[in-house]
Amino acid sequence: MIDVVEILKECGALLEGHFLLSSGKHSNRYCQCAKLLQYPDKAEKVISLVRDKVAPLDLNVIVGPAMGGITAAYELGRQLGIKAIFTERENNVMTLRRGFEIKPGDRVLIMEDVVTTGKSSGETAKVLESLGGIVVGIGCIVDRKASEIPLPIYSSVELFFETYDEENCPLCERGSKPVKPGSRKF
Repeated sequence: MIDVVEILKECGALLEGHFLLSSGKHSNRYCQCAKLLQYPDKAEKVISLVRDKVAPLDLNVIVGPAMGGITAAYELGRQLGIKAIFTERENNVMTLRRGFEIKPGDRVLIMEDVVTTGKSSGETAKVLESLGGIVVGIGCIVDRKASEIPLPIYSSVELFFETYDEENCPLCERGSKPVKPGSRKF
């Protein structure tokens, strides 16, 4: 059995401190999956758990929202033997560029590193559906169990981290200043 939490700890991907999340909320923990994805052998093991869950879905393409989903999508596509592409922000709007295509009827899985609110996945789903793609779900290494997206989520592991609004953050009350990890700009 693959112990995903132990692998994340070995890689230094589970961080503790004071973090400003993309949602605007604060947390005392953060998962930086880039620390896992720098080790292809470990990433292969962890993402194989998602592969096993999504293999029966008859997928045509895996799409990773930039930045965090690119490497995870590539690895999942490699394991499934199917195309893996990515969306990215242009003028702060999620788009499909670089000559990547979604054909009408393509069965698509969005692959993320971490799903928290699901905002990037939701933006990506809209782009793919506007091109005729059928988004069958979201894959991820870590599901933070905070998404309100009405799609099935296929994860390697589920982790719950406490989050706080800035005005009710106990870390701020102690005088700590949050660090903004991740790639999304406010």
